[in-house]
Amino acid sequence: MNSVLLFAPIHAVSAAGWAAFADFTPHPWLLALALVCSGVPAVLFVINLGLYRPPPPAGARRAQVSVLIPARNEELSITAALESVLASAALDFEVIVLDDASTDRTAAIVEELGRRDPRVRLEYAPALPAGWNGKQHACQVLAGLARHGILCFLDADVRVAPDALARLAQFLEASGASLVSGFPLEETGTLLEWLLIPLIHFVLLGFLPFAMLRKEPRNPAFAAGCGQILMVERAAYQASGGHAAIRESMHDGLRLPRLFREHGFATDLTDLTDLVRCRMYTDARGVWQGLVKNATEGMAAPARIVPFTLMLLAGQVLPLVLVLLSPGPWTLLALAASYLPRVLAARRFRQSWRGALLHPVGILVLLVLQWYALARKLLGYQATWKERACDVV
Repeated sequence: MNSVLLFAPIHAVSAAGWAAFADFTPHPWLLALALVCSGVPAVLFVINLGLYRPPPPAGARRAQVSVLIPARNEELSITAALESVLASAALDFEVIVLDDASTDRTAAIVEELGRRDPRVRLEYAPALPAGWNGKQHACQVLAGLARHGILCFLDADVRVAPDALARLAQFLEASGASLVSGFPLEETGTLLEWLLIPLIHFVLLGFLPFAMLRKEPRNPAFAAGCGQILMVERAAYQASGGHAAIRESMHDGLRLPRLFREHGFATDLTDLTDLVRCRMYTDARGVWQGLVKNATEGMAAPARIVPFTLMLLAGQVLPLVLVLLSPGPWTLLALAASYLPRVLAARRFRQSWRGALLHPVGILVLLVLQWYALARKLLGYQATWKERACDVV
């Protein structure tokens, strides 16, 4: 009897709570907010899918390309990267690997491959000057060592199909751009990878109007790219200042296209899913550190983080909350709109279906990461990568 009396108030409160939830009806403005913030990215994503196409087949004329690979402690990946490049067809190329003070066997591996194939050349990076990010310095040095008029900056963990570089060079010529880039098939294997890495395509295609990217190819507001693979015309690279002009940056995938556009050179994007692949990170720590280092130059910039946070919460998290509290045709429509880009992306870009199912969770984790990166910047902490620190701008 005493135990019944003891727990009766708790049962009463619980029953009242569930009754309140059961009677919850979302305010029309709240529902409209969820519909707009989920519907606009969904519509833009669908439109952009038709504009974000693979590069054309290689042309009859063989392009001459310098493939430039900055490498710092890449002994686990450099062999596969080089072997994939050396299998390239329909173009003339050289491969220059810049060993950037590696403490592992990176240089020895490249040197051995160079003895077997004269197209591979090993160079050593000079000491990193003050105020430079390591990757930007390595890329600038590599550009000075290149022999050809087309430069392709390639990360050491990227694998290219035999026709990838020739087709990207053809896209460079056909598009009229001076810089082209694209996002590879991003391989994922852990929970944090499933949650966060596919959001690259979601943000790119859901919030960047590709029609404007092409209509105004020199407007810096529509600049975008992927630092894993960037192909540029050497003359435009030199005229714009190249990586020296973004020496402090951690995010050349965004900053280099913006730099080109600021100097009057067009840039463009192409879908490299079927031609290039990359495993960006292999564990949760790597995912977190890797995305934090770029965050404040993108979504977590002080001027962008508040509107992005509100849009993502309202459009990608709120619909699920509303469906759980008050399922109905409009809340279900908002939820469907929030999931549509992830379902399309999982199919088109061969992304994890588990990550797509957990989309609202991924958005929440992404926002925590963005605010964490901004807080570190405001507190004066430096972003680190490859055991080096650099001021984030």
